[in-house]
Amino acid sequence: MEALTNRVKPVDRRKMSFWERMYLPAVFKGMAITIRHFFKKKATINYPEQTRPFSPVFRGLQILNRDEEGRENCTACGLCALACPAEAITMECAERKPGEEHLYREEKYAAKYEINMLRCIFCGLCEEACPKDAVYLSETFAPANYQRKGFIYGKADMLIPDPKTDPEGFVKAKGNRIAHPQGHGNEH
Repeated sequence: MEALTNRVKPVDRRKMSFWERMYLPAVFKGMAITIRHFFKKKATINYPEQTRPFSPVFRGLQILNRDEEGRENCTACGLCALACPAEAITMECAERKPGEEHLYREEKYAAKYEINMLRCIFCGLCEEACPKDAVYLSETFAPANYQRKGFIYGKADMLIPDPKTDPEGFVKAKGNRIAHPQGHGNEH
């Protein structure tokens, strides 16, 4: 029978020489590999003091965006929840009351917005589905937690700082994100 791959090797059954029985060549070969790696640049970084540069396509924690005036962009249309293959997003909408024009851009807003980070697969479909550029994936890691309820992020946890009251926090939360001309998600 003919083999389908070249991975099949016949077993060598000849007697081992004295040096092969002493395993010295194998030991020296292993030591040579160890010494070579000893002088190479370390891959480890000292995390709190140093940070690795993010890839341009890195997808981190979700952020709920605001406009330049500090109003929430989310109109609770539910497209992000429908686009989510892991069904990690839950939302409830409410209507804006008179006098709340400075808080919400549109008549409807997300009264409740939750993302279960244990379900989230960081695919970015929520960002692409949003017509108002209200949700995007930031350059932030999900912090560790010891309880399941700590991984369910509410609207208060994800809302970007107000650009009027905290401009530095707003710029930091935006990160190096590329602004999209039509306000849509990542369209390449």
